[in-house]
Amino acid sequence: MSGPSRAETHVWRGAWAEGTRMLVPEVPVALVYDGGTEAVMMASPGDELDFALGFSFNEGIVASADELRDVEVRDVGAGVEIRMTLAGERRERVVERRRLRAGPAGCGLCGVESISAALPALTPVRSHLRVAVSDIVAAMRDLPARQPQNRVTSAMHAAALFVPGEGIIAVREDVGRHNALDKLQGALLRTGRRADEGVILMTSRVSVELVQKAVMMGSPILAAVSAPTSLAVGEATRLGLALAGVVRGDGLEVFCGRERFTDAS
Repeated sequence: MSGPSRAETHVWRGAWAEGTRMLVPEVPVALVYDGGTEAVMMASPGDELDFALGFSFNEGIVASADELRDVEVRDVGAGVEIRMTLAGERRERVVERRRLRAGPAGCGLCGVESISAALPALTPVRSHLRVAVSDIVAAMRDLPARQPQNRVTSAMHAAALFVPGEGIIAVREDVGRHNALDKLQGALLRTGRRADEGVILMTSRVSVELVQKAVMMGSPILAAVSAPTSLAVGEATRLGLALAGVVRGDGLEVFCGRERFTDAS
């Protein structure tokens, strides 16, 4: 969903010209579980059900789609609320998460706990999948054609799943790269597909949060158009996630998991 058209002045071939540009809509989206707000994200309107399901799974709030019930999307004027009901055991976990976050901001122990929480203990990826470098490069080259919102705004990230032998099977766009990946996972959960079938493609740099979400999703390979951070590479290595960056033109850079890539010259 693109936002309003705005006048702009640009330089083209050495000359100034007047034109218009469709802008990306960005609104606060509150994720509300059983009446309590868990998070407020700046996101693009659209695919709210995928966002709710993918965020809930990637954040460890639910382990399957059937643990999330009665999802309702409400326009509240200044933003959007996604109101959800959780299955009993999951509801108790969310209450406990909120209790742990309630400590005073100046407490040293609370700070240590927060740092630990930033690098949670995740189950390493277990997969024998190997994918040709040429297929990943071709898929990334094909991805812009599957980004209708970015074509008119030039400001949207995309997350996609490429499956060898099938091509790109799902794409989601958002102004936020984390949101795009959450929306992708929601779409996969709704359609019965799994990220461990292929390669997650991202039109962004790779932060440690994206590595963690990819591992939660079970994908053995994460590939992006830009480079990763040092912490992202360290976590990907520790968790068995193959990581490729700078996927452009006719090649890519492998930062870890070289054994998952084939046919490189």
